[in-house]
Amino acid sequence: MKTTYLRLSLAAALLLGIYSCKKGEVASTDMEAYATADSSAAMVSDSVSSVATMRVKDKQFIKTADVNMEVKDVYETTISIEKSVQELGGFVTKSNLQSNVVSENTYNTSNENAVLVKKYQTENRMQLRVPTEKLGELLTMINDKKLFLNSRLINAEDITSSIKYAQLESKRIEKNSKNISALKANKDKVELDNENMAEGNQQQLANMDVTDNLKYSMVDIYIKEPKIRVAEIAITNTDSIDDKYNFDFLYSTKSAFVEGYYLIQKIVVGLITVWPIVLIGIAVVYFARKRKSAKKRSDAEA
Repeated sequence: MKTTYLRLSLAAALLLGIYSCKKGEVASTDMEAYATADSSAAMVSDSVSSVATMRVKDKQFIKTADVNMEVKDVYETTISIEKSVQELGGFVTKSNLQSNVVSENTYNTSNENAVLVKKYQTENRMQLRVPTEKLGELLTMINDKKLFLNSRLINAEDITSSIKYAQLESKRIEKNSKNISALKANKDKVELDNENMAEGNQQQLANMDVTDNLKYSMVDIYIKEPKIRVAEIAITNTDSIDDKYNFDFLYSTKSAFVEGYYLIQKIVVGLITVWPIVLIGIAVVYFARKRKSAKKRSDAEA
């Protein structure tokens, strides 16, 4: 993922180019200046990896590292790494320390007290940036903290030719910008100027990214504890509390009488609410009976 990001940044730097912006020229100059300084940098200890400390004349590398290891105490190791990164002139961009609970059980020790037993495993995913010339020192320090090294990937991407090509493109685009300036002022020229100015700003940003990646190496670290830890937490025995207040006969009996009384009130109020329907029903029954009686009387007379 990091390599893809770096290649995208380089592609942007190569394809966009600098228009006539002096900012673009400054960015290219900064990148070239750092490249020269990097080539002449003093060699650091290569006890961890020659890739991390490698210096080749007239060659420029963007270096990254990915470390996966087990440590005795994740929290203490995290604090130690963060402190070391600061001392080396770097900075931490992410530190995600968390405890993953494997199991959780509650054991009652008395009517009032209980113990919550948690089994968990602590881990941390870190991402940090460190000056490239200090990468070897940082990896040496990290290596001293390990109990077991699961994996370690150190990558040095050679971007020498890409930097040279970017500089050639900058010169070509600068020459084109002069030709555009010589054109007669019209709508097309304004559009060309705006497009090239936007490209110049993007070129500036791309050059800054490349320069930053040359100066600071990115290191991803995953650390975890090999053994499961146990935490015993004193809590209240909730079962006894539930049993204590679960059912009270006298209170429940009283509540039943009160609820019954309220129910009778609700029924009466409900009947009063529907009085028109009751009245209509009484009227229907009355007239129906009256009609039935009249019919029987007429049948009898017949």
